[in-house]
Amino acid sequence: MPCLIQRERLSLMIATLFLTVIGIVFVYSAGSYWGKVHYGQTAPFLVKQLVFLGVALLVFSFCGRYNGLQSEKTWTLLYWLSILLLVAVLVPGIGVVRNGSQSWIAVGPLSLQPSELTKIATIVKLSFVLANQKSTGPKIHWRHFLYLFIPVGLIMLQPDFGSAFILIVSVFLLFFIAGYPIRFYVFLIIAGILGLVGLILSAPYRLKRIEAFVDPWSDPLGSGFQAIQSLLAIGPAGLYGFGFGNSRQKYLYLPEPQNDFIFSIIAEEMGFIGAVAIILAFGVLLYAGFKLAFKSSLKVSLYCIATLIGMIGFQAFLNIGVVSGLLPVTGVTLPFISYGGTSLVVTWIAIGIVWNFSKER
Repeated sequence: MPCLIQRERLSLMIATLFLTVIGIVFVYSAGSYWGKVHYGQTAPFLVKQLVFLGVALLVFSFCGRYNGLQSEKTWTLLYWLSILLLVAVLVPGIGVVRNGSQSWIAVGPLSLQPSELTKIATIVKLSFVLANQKSTGPKIHWRHFLYLFIPVGLIMLQPDFGSAFILIVSVFLLFFIAGYPIRFYVFLIIAGILGLVGLILSAPYRLKRIEAFVDPWSDPLGSGFQAIQSLLAIGPAGLYGFGFGNSRQKYLYLPEPQNDFIFSIIAEEMGFIGAVAIILAFGVLLYAGFKLAFKSSLKVSLYCIATLIGMIGFQAFLNIGVVSGLLPVTGVTLPFISYGGTSLVVTWIAIGIVWNFSKER
């Protein structure tokens, strides 16, 4: 068993490093022209992403070794600290508005997106709660939902539908692994569909995204613009793509191509082979992560590892589905690859926690 665990940990780390290196390379390629036009440099995003990577690796090293992370008291404190940050981001003068959402806290040149940290804190805190429960009565179930809906409600006030949706799906995966009855999922699916419809109807921009998903050509210069430009990047690329650095859509056709739509640029430059390599790498990460989870001797390790890995996989699925036209446009980054300090650091924190909880006991 120890040898098998080490093998899965090695596979997990190789996949994570591969995706991160691909991200560094294509943050430069995808953002070179955007950086030149807006900042007068071809590599401003590359430099910042390398700094973020240095921080991410340091934090990963700490999270992978610090035994205090295996204490429920630590995660109770971190959970409520993340809730305070979500409240703080809504305060005028503290929260910063970007792309229509007040989701950031700026500290000088640096910025922090509390919702990313909250996703991890909520998942791990609930993993402890579920692992330590002595019964499955209705009161305990509603307490679980309370841990979920407090941060979800605050995230939706920003509003940040993508982060809230990922957190909800991840926690529902945790409930499933923990043995929630199927009847709860029937109820949750119905409630989720009704809630989703309500959220879409309550915000005109979300309805426009759905309309653009159904027929992006109905508004090619408005709500359907990103979807169309993404398809124009992926479609003509063929098997091998146009070659590294030869993307056409990065020349201000795709807004900020180094962020949410970076997979489009990778597919355009590296073709079908490059796109499949990314998907396979995420597949290896999921396989190794779930193997580590189900080899765990402790419930909390099983719940925590499986849910964090599932969260990363679901976010990757959402991003790739959006840029390939399979899902409506949502502001979700591609883990390890998209430009952004909070996203990169927090995803590496998740891998560090997986590494910590997968230690042989």
